[in-house]
Amino acid sequence: MAEFLELIESIRAEEATIDRLFGGDGMGVRSRARSPQYLKRLADAATFMADVYDGRRPMYHLQEAMTTSDFPYLFSDILDRQLLANYQEAPYSWKAYCKRAVVRDFRQVKRKYLSGGEGTLEQVTESHEYQRAALSDGEYAYQVKKYGRQIALSWETLINDDLDAFRTLPERLGKAARRTEEKFATELFVGTTGPHASLYTSGNANIVTSNPALSVAALQTAMGILLTQTDSDGEPIMVEAMTLAVPPQLQVTAFNILNAVQIWAKTSGGGASAQEIVVGNWIKNAGIVQAVTNFYIPQVASSSNGATSWFLFADPNNGRPALELGFLRGHEDPEVFIKAPNAVRAGGGAADPLAGDFDTDSVEYKVRHVFGGARMDPKMTCASNGSGS
Repeated sequence: MAEFLELIESIRAEEATIDRLFGGDGMGVRSRARSPQYLKRLADAATFMADVYDGRRPMYHLQEAMTTSDFPYLFSDILDRQLLANYQEAPYSWKAYCKRAVVRDFRQVKRKYLSGGEGTLEQVTESHEYQRAALSDGEYAYQVKKYGRQIALSWETLINDDLDAFRTLPERLGKAARRTEEKFATELFVGTTGPHASLYTSGNANIVTSNPALSVAALQTAMGILLTQTDSDGEPIMVEAMTLAVPPQLQVTAFNILNAVQIWAKTSGGGASAQEIVVGNWIKNAGIVQAVTNFYIPQVASSSNGATSWFLFADPNNGRPALELGFLRGHEDPEVFIKAPNAVRAGGGAADPLAGDFDTDSVEYKVRHVFGGARMDPKMTCASNGSGS
């Protein structure tokens, strides 16, 4: 590795010719991604791009590089890796309460589940038959779909050396992909008036009693709902970890509750005969609950309760997720594409990709992201719209 880095450092972009750096046979990125030679050229291209961005090389060097056989592939790979880095760094909350899955194709995915057979075992007396447990099954279904966007940079922008457009493009597309996921996940459990009416119902018994505002007492009630959920055999599900999802308006309240050093409380029953006690913050000390902020809750619940609704989820990796997001195999992360030039010079030969489209002179980029999701087990979440009624 040291020799590899030394070799890269020995070919500084300002010293090396463009043909030396990027001239080659022009094979595609995927076929060469594991090649040490390709990785070396990719490192050289990244250094070259940094020098163009920082003004150590003029813009026309980038246009010159685009006419070589390898650099367009390297350039696309750099954009793709920058997109992925910004996508991974963009803030999001859904992974704390949604199960992440991978699906094979665009056809409907069916998530089957069995109920029954998990109750305590019956005693079997001598010479008697074993009791047969009754099983029932069901399924959840969803499909992944494509999401994407095109962005065009004008030829004039490139001529004017406005490299901020290049520099911020991966960041913009990475954030857009992550935000699309976050909003989609939010719409699975949030409706226009707060907790989604398809997931939180009286029949599912997962609405916190009287829809209280977020407080220590209200959170304790919600935790009681999840901790006392039972399966089809009447056995406890045994939730061991939970996530409290709140809108930004409740972020301070949630963090104050979870990070308080002590809690002032009254003994069971309250009233005149109750005793007031001071205890350590058992919610924090037990490590059962973590808090995340979902900035799309007030946007989805825009008509009412968007600023007051709060949600408690069991760990989605416990085998009974409340929600699931699925991503297409081989395309789990967003991908960026640059449109191949569709113009040919009158004197012959392909045009510089940075010369742009034949009709508009624009350089076009596309981001594609493929995912889907569904509501799963309502027993693994409860919520309050915070209205107090």
